[in-house]
Amino acid sequence: MNVSPRASQLLASGGEAVPVPRVPRVKISKLSKRYERRGVLRSIDLELYPGERVALLGANGAGKTTLLRILATLSRPTSGTVSIAGHLTHKTAQAVRSQVGVVAHQPYLYEDLTAEENLRFFARMYSVSDERSRIDEILFMVGLISRRDDRVGTFSRGMQQRLAIGRAILHKPALLLLDEPDSGLDREGARVLERILGYQRTTEGTVLMTTHDLRFGLSTADRVLLLENGKIVLDAPAPSLDEDELDERLSRR
Repeated sequence: MNVSPRASQLLASGGEAVPVPRVPRVKISKLSKRYERRGVLRSIDLELYPGERVALLGANGAGKTTLLRILATLSRPTSGTVSIAGHLTHKTAQAVRSQVGVVAHQPYLYEDLTAEENLRFFARMYSVSDERSRIDEILFMVGLISRRDDRVGTFSRGMQQRLAIGRAILHKPALLLLDEPDSGLDREGARVLERILGYQRTTEGTVLMTTHDLRFGLSTADRVLLLENGKIVLDAPAPSLDEDELDERLSRR
């Protein structure tokens, strides 16, 4: 007799459904980073889950960018472990990179290439299937489909940032890392960013982003982390936080 998964749950629990445990997309254990004698990150434990949009807040020098660089395999921790989509970063960095999209302060685009040529280059680097269709989809999402044949060097800072965001999600990453993605964006760019964050949720993609704009962070994130002196001192649902109180706390640092 075939038994459905739902029925199996009920039978196993005497009639009550057994909750399915959430499996973290990112698991960080005892993570520390030191530069010479200065501790930048101090024994961080953190789990991020599929579909979560998490804002990482903190004063300058708190360790936000360092944490994102470690998750992107651009820097190695001094101690501790990081697992992304089941891959340990210190053992399988190449496999991790295929699961991660990054938007940093620099767009990392080729200014002599067109918008489409840039995306085609990265699509082939990540072995994106149905390349043409995916590039069309990304250009539409970031509002640049009419500029597909224009060289990126002719784009405004905001347009380049939009294309950089598109490049970061081109390969449908399990984890999207955004380091102040709202910096330099125009109004259209802000709308694009909000669409991308919504898109990541619907595709079960995890987002970790830094921002200095509290209102933006609280309105777009599901969860907020606060870093102080290399430690996570706050981990709370975004709706539960008061913007003024959080702003005052950050201002004291």
